[in-house]
Amino acid sequence: MGEIRVGTCSWTDKALVSSGWYPTGQRDAEGRLRHYATRFPVVEVDSTYYGLPSTRNSHLWAERTPEGFRFDVKAFSLFTGHPTRPEALPADLRPAFLRQRRGPGVGIGPGDPGDPGEPGDPGLLDEVWERYGAALEPLREAGRLGTLVFQFPHRLVPGRPAAEFLRRCRERAAGWPVAVEFRNPGWWREEHADATAALLTELDAATVAVDMTQTLPTSVPPVVRVTSPDLALVRFHGRNTAWGTGTKEERFRHDYTPAELAEWTPRIHELAERAREVHVLFNNCCGDAAVRAAESMRGLLGLS
Repeated sequence: MGEIRVGTCSWTDKALVSSGWYPTGQRDAEGRLRHYATRFPVVEVDSTYYGLPSTRNSHLWAERTPEGFRFDVKAFSLFTGHPTRPEALPADLRPAFLRQRRGPGVGIGPGDPGDPGEPGDPGLLDEVWERYGAALEPLREAGRLGTLVFQFPHRLVPGRPAAEFLRRCRERAAGWPVAVEFRNPGWWREEHADATAALLTELDAATVAVDMTQTLPTSVPPVVRVTSPDLALVRFHGRNTAWGTGTKEERFRHDYTPAELAEWTPRIHELAERAREVHVLFNNCCGDAAVRAAESMRGLLGLS
């Protein structure tokens, strides 16, 4: 049976910090992480989606957490084909990025709806990846890195162009643990699910299962697959019907009930029978809802 680790998708979320969950005297950057690590053994880093990580932070995160703690780190938006602001890149790389971008607020590349595309000059993406990986190396060397989480946009639809794009992503991340979350539900619908699992197995990429409302056209089915022997992930986004619209608070506002969480306990145990580690992360980041749900899930799984 693999080890099950439960945590949240952020320890720095403003709503969590202001909720009072962190004790007095432990609300600075160091205190928050040290306190979080006494309660949970895994956390997701989402800041690396919006901008490149720093070597200094990697050292600090390793120093402030106990041996065996895991950070699951989001892939930078440019790697997954999401729109990327020039300001998110190091200043010396912005001119090359701007020369290749087709327009404000859009992705760059060939523009095929099944392929988010890459910069016309592969050297630019190579350089961005090299800096991203170098900044995370201290975290990996310290044994704190869980995986890199590649979350692909809704416009990445199943098909040959998308599969080739995923292969290029995996080539750049060779030697790194990778997990994949699809935002387009087509990947996990019945007609594509087996092919999707086979592709991720070929790429040695862990599958990210998701919990979200199932009432929308964009709802991703809660499919549970193990495509890497090392790791399986589950991310709980909440079940708000405002998914895809409104503010972050509107999209993710949800208090999980014990019954909703209990639906997942046999699925999580099933994952643990086939993967060495299972990470269960709560993304319903409104106030302390995520940490409360994570604590409840730990109890349901017999971990606390």
